[in-house]
Amino acid sequence: MGFSFFFTSRAAARFLDGIGRPGVSTAALLLTAASGGGLVAYADSAAESAPEPSQDAPKKKVLVLGTGWAGTSFLKNLDCSRYEVKVISPRNYFAFTPLLPSVTCGTVEPRSIIEPIRRMFEKKSKDVTFCEAECFKIDAIVALGATVNTFNTPGVLEHCHFLKEVEDAQKIRMSVIDCFEKASLPNISEEEKRKALHFVVIGGGPTGVEFAAELHDFLVEDLVKLYPAIQELVKITIIQSGDHILNMFDKRIAAFAEQKFQRDGIEVATGFRVVRVSDDSISMKSKSVGGEVSVPYGMAVWSAGIGTRPVIMDFMQQIGQTNRRALATNEWLRVRECEGVYAIGDCATVSQRKIMDDISMVFKMADKDNSGTLTLKEINDVLEDICIRYPQVDLYMKSMHMLDIADLIKGAIGDSHKESMVADIEEFKKALSHVDSQVKSAPATAQVAAQQGYYLAECFNKMEKCKEHPEGPLRMTGESGRHFFRPFRYKHLGQFAPLGGEQAAAELPGDWVSMGHSTQWLWYSVYASKQVSWRTRMLVVSDWTRRFIFGRDSSRI
Repeated sequence: MGFSFFFTSRAAARFLDGIGRPGVSTAALLLTAASGGGLVAYADSAAESAPEPSQDAPKKKVLVLGTGWAGTSFLKNLDCSRYEVKVISPRNYFAFTPLLPSVTCGTVEPRSIIEPIRRMFEKKSKDVTFCEAECFKIDAIVALGATVNTFNTPGVLEHCHFLKEVEDAQKIRMSVIDCFEKASLPNISEEEKRKALHFVVIGGGPTGVEFAAELHDFLVEDLVKLYPAIQELVKITIIQSGDHILNMFDKRIAAFAEQKFQRDGIEVATGFRVVRVSDDSISMKSKSVGGEVSVPYGMAVWSAGIGTRPVIMDFMQQIGQTNRRALATNEWLRVRECEGVYAIGDCATVSQRKIMDDISMVFKMADKDNSGTLTLKEINDVLEDICIRYPQVDLYMKSMHMLDIADLIKGAIGDSHKESMVADIEEFKKALSHVDSQVKSAPATAQVAAQQGYYLAECFNKMEKCKEHPEGPLRMTGESGRHFFRPFRYKHLGQFAPLGGEQAAAELPGDWVSMGHSTQWLWYSVYASKQVSWRTRMLVVSDWTRRFIFGRDSSRI
């Protein structure tokens, strides 16, 4: 399989001379976004079924585009001694994006949350080569991750700040100081001062809420001391289209956050959709009343979700995935309609196959004696494979408090089968008819991207072994035998929402909800431990300590 690459740097093109040309053994092409997510294309060489090459034979090549969460997680866990790995990215560092809101207000310095790629893979330098360049088109294969989603709202790109990259956080930090300096000028009216000091956050998700909380702390703890004459004119507003902020969290956390923001004087405008942004006002429409309201502002931050990069949209058109927000992959992260290409991170969504689409094949596979009915033993013999392939079965049984498969079956079988506890095809369909309601998609977060990168690296590391000894579930459709690997399963490890004032909220596994000051200290410990190196860990902790002692720096540099 041959690939064509187009780079903004001719040196990068020469650097990759030979990669992807017809006849060249290319084991994998890993394409990841420079941000949190990414895309992976795996292309088996033509000699896949050939004997293992000798020690002197050239290694298969792995090309990684991007140094975000998915790409770095893949590289950290990949056995690079098996491949010749080349990394291409427009930035030569990895950024710990969950701390970007802290960078906007000087709580943490930008260089404290970035780690040079060459340093991260210094021990693998014999097998990993890096080049700082940007790939802007890949002919006949795939492209890069995700960008901000403006929902085609007029004026957003021209007048709003975003918070996706380190550079975005630095721009916001300078803009905040600019607004205060402008409001401090002696020749402007109070109305103009109020406008300049009105900070609007569009989007009430975790990023928007955390930024608003960080900004509030920056104002009340630091800036009011430096600008005492205008402190009463400052206003922060969160505009949220839904009925509540943090609607992906537990309702108790959303209520706690709204109550705290009300006490802090942060206005939360729920049920409003922004329809237009100009250079001095934001027009929004109430979902309940329908009227349009115009609000003057000094700085606006758009935090209303992620969108699809144009190059991804172009690729989706090529493979017939139109009218979608992201690339659709199967449970093994393989892009649908595109053999040999995998997508990970925020450019893709995993489309869990529904068991009702395969119900006849599942029944036939379980019916070993071809009797036309299934006994409990026959179902139990393949139940583990069914639950691995269709995890919604297990989720449904747990949600309905069912102890075993018998509880699921007995409610669907007719009177003639109740005593023998066997089910025919129609009864089997009836028993599983509501199972697919438990199908859920993973959120587009750094946590998901990192887990997908780790999973895919593990698949690459044991590729040859699993071809001989498959470890996946039975194939329900198509070929016989087993899948090489178990499908990807996202394991939710919890999520935090810092709310300012040394308070935070957390939703952790086991339906555990924690809120308050102790949760903020838990947030500190978790985020410090998740840093990618001891260098960044020490820098972040020292920044937090400096802020406690000396406050935040308000210099405009």
